[in-house]
Amino acid sequence: VQLQASGGGLVQPGGSLRLTCTASGSIFTINEMGWYRQAPGKERELVAMITRRGSTDYADSVKGRFTISRGSDMDAVYLQMNSLKPEDTAAYYCNAGATPLRVYWGQGTLVTVSS
Repeated sequence: VQLQASGGGLVQPGGSLRLTCTASGSIFTINEMGWYRQAPGKERELVAMITRRGSTDYADSVKGRFTISRGSDMDAVYLQMNSLKPEDTAAYYCNAGATPLRVYWGQGTLVTVSS
């Protein structure tokens, strides 16, 4: 499975961005997809995750502001980010968990929230 992330950029506080991660290869093996982020000097953390069945999970810090969705065949995962805050600034990485017990990562896309 190969993952390609896009959509990062510079946005003012309160603004919105939409991240896209497209998957290719053996996408039929993917069980869940998600987004992680890593700010400078901090550990990588889960932002949001969605399963093939459509169940979602969010970090408390983004609940009510971010929405994760997916393509019907797990060929893509999206992250709509609204009401962005400076503390959302980070490199965002897409992730896929697949059978059998494999984890795949895309390259990071940088999100900068600043006035």
